[in-house]
Amino acid sequence: MDQVTVANKSDSSVVCYAPTMITTNGIWQGDNPLNYSLPLFILQLTLVVVTTRMLVFILKPLRQPRVIAEILVSFSLFVFPPFLLAQLTMPNGHSNALKTGGVILGPSVLGQSKAFANTIFPLRSVMVLETMANVGLLYFLFLVGVEMDLAVIRRIGKKALAMAVAGMILPFIIGVSFSFILHPKHQGGSQGTFILFLGVALSVTAFPVLARILAELKLLSSELGRIAMSSALINDVCAWILLAFAIALAENDTTTLASLWVILSSIAFVVFCIFIIRPLVSWMIKRTPEGEAISEFYICLILTGVMIAGFVTDAIGTHSVFGAFVFGLVIPNGPLGVTLIEKLEDFVSGLLLPLFFAMSGLKTNILAITGAMTWISLIIVIVLACAGKVAGTLLVALYYQMPFYEGVTLGLLMNTKGLVEMIVLNVGKDQKVCSFFLSSPKGKQ
Repeated sequence: MDQVTVANKSDSSVVCYAPTMITTNGIWQGDNPLNYSLPLFILQLTLVVVTTRMLVFILKPLRQPRVIAEILVSFSLFVFPPFLLAQLTMPNGHSNALKTGGVILGPSVLGQSKAFANTIFPLRSVMVLETMANVGLLYFLFLVGVEMDLAVIRRIGKKALAMAVAGMILPFIIGVSFSFILHPKHQGGSQGTFILFLGVALSVTAFPVLARILAELKLLSSELGRIAMSSALINDVCAWILLAFAIALAENDTTTLASLWVILSSIAFVVFCIFIIRPLVSWMIKRTPEGEAISEFYICLILTGVMIAGFVTDAIGTHSVFGAFVFGLVIPNGPLGVTLIEKLEDFVSGLLLPLFFAMSGLKTNILAITGAMTWISLIIVIVLACAGKVAGTLLVALYYQMPFYEGVTLGLLMNTKGLVEMIVLNVGKDQKVCSFFLSSPKGKQ
């Protein structure tokens, strides 16, 4: 039952091992559980979840939401010894915070041991972790879609709509301007596609993260909270539309006709969900007597539909999370949505989603950012994008005669970053749109 490693000619390595190396016969028969995929995955998942919960407890006095702890854990995994990162060669370019999680799992403590890195997070386990992380992401984006009330857009009025547009346009313009500097002429890939990815990454507001922050700060029911949530909702929907368009271009960069088919098939999928799936789900709800719980059969049918939607959108050339998100959007508000959230949220957000942050950390290599000018450019882009979002939101707030401090507060809230940006950058890396400036430095061990 020896393990065999096969390296292909692409950017990454594929590790193959015997199918009998799933579960162990036990330590009493001389087996090491960490040589088997299931016990190793259980240990990795436990380590990520426990570390996240520890950071949540530590950050609680600072009134930081759980997502901050999850991001910190992701970057604690980034600072494993450079030799592991060089092996993985799967970087990602989004960072939020570093020190706290890095102290726990990084080189300052556990990461000092090469044996720990090779034993707990060996290269052969990456494929399993990546798969489970994406399953968690799939269902999380489905829940985000379920929680979104598109009817709110019709009720919010011009103020929130104007704030959403102004808060997105300025950072997007800044991203487009810098993309001409950051996209090397000698590198492959369409500059137009890169412009879209960078513009979306800089201009989007993380609606799920903002919702968590406002809820934990008890601001959801306030006027400020309602405006922020409405603006973020519009911003998020626009960002997903732009992201789907960017993915379509990135998947078929060499064939204009293929890109057109991807876009048309994506539109057809959305239309199918609106006019076929939504009425079917409404029919299920009507068949449930008032006051009774939704049938488990219907719940399982919908959860299976999430996976089918993800498969379809991945097959047509967009991304699986786009299908899950759209599928969630067409679920009508009411008892069905509440039931789905109650059944899934704790399991997905508490157990599976932290794996996505962990894998993002494993794919991140800040050592790839070298040279003073690169760091200066990075800081300038971030500062200008944040300032542009604050400025755009503030101008609209002043136009509607809101107090200055409320306009600034809304601008800062609209700068909430987190999961959505990490998804954008992960997709950009997977599509090799951003890989030239997210790649690991060659030869560093």
